[in-house]
Amino acid sequence: MKLIIKSGDELAQQLTKWLVEYINQKLKQQDRFTFLLAGGNTPKKVYRLLATEQYKNEIDWSRIHFFWGDERYVPFTDEENNAKMVFDNLLNHVPVIKENIHIIRTDIPAEAAANEYEVLLHQYFPDKNNTFDLALLGIGSNAHTLSLFPGYEQVHEKEKWVSSFYLEEQKMIRITLTAPVVNAAAAVIFLVEGANKAAAVFHVIEEEHNPSMYPAQIIQPYNNQLQWWIDEGAGADLT
Repeated sequence: MKLIIKSGDELAQQLTKWLVEYINQKLKQQDRFTFLLAGGNTPKKVYRLLATEQYKNEIDWSRIHFFWGDERYVPFTDEENNAKMVFDNLLNHVPVIKENIHIIRTDIPAEAAANEYEVLLHQYFPDKNNTFDLALLGIGSNAHTLSLFPGYEQVHEKEKWVSSFYLEEQKMIRITLTAPVVNAAAAVIFLVEGANKAAAVFHVIEEEHNPSMYPAQIIQPYNNQLQWWIDEGAGADLT
């Protein structure tokens, strides 16, 4: 499913409204809601909206369990840290339960952090074919998603759910979830804004399958619940 919405601000507004309805619908059927979070400026708008008076009182935050799709291996206090961004814009402003927030640690060696997160995910999701209630993802202008970048072996990982590696282009270590755990989510949403993403969106959606070049293509949920929420700029190249 593709939704093309005029502006980035309107995109964030409509997705936030959808999220509240989806979360509440799920919580009528089950005890908890597991939410995989994305970094980036477009998700930040959604997190800020969820923390406003308009929305924050419509969700039972005590039943939401938060996870991250990837992390830059920098301290939590660093502005580049994805977890810090979500805390600053959402989690510090709504009545969440601390034990339900599962950041990817960067205060221990990266490989140990990846292994620790993998163990946690398997504890939460013993049925490996059913994981998050919602996975929120973005893509970069090079068609990467999570920290799955063109030309890196993590794109094609089949067994491990979490991997750490050195990203040469950015001279930094990344820790990322991989396709198997994300593809088992009940719903996956790509949230994309801006004309600088238009070529990547076109390649991922309309080009032949080549995830080595366009890693976001590797995200193909087992239950086919994949949605693209994009603004007109990001959707400009679609036929």
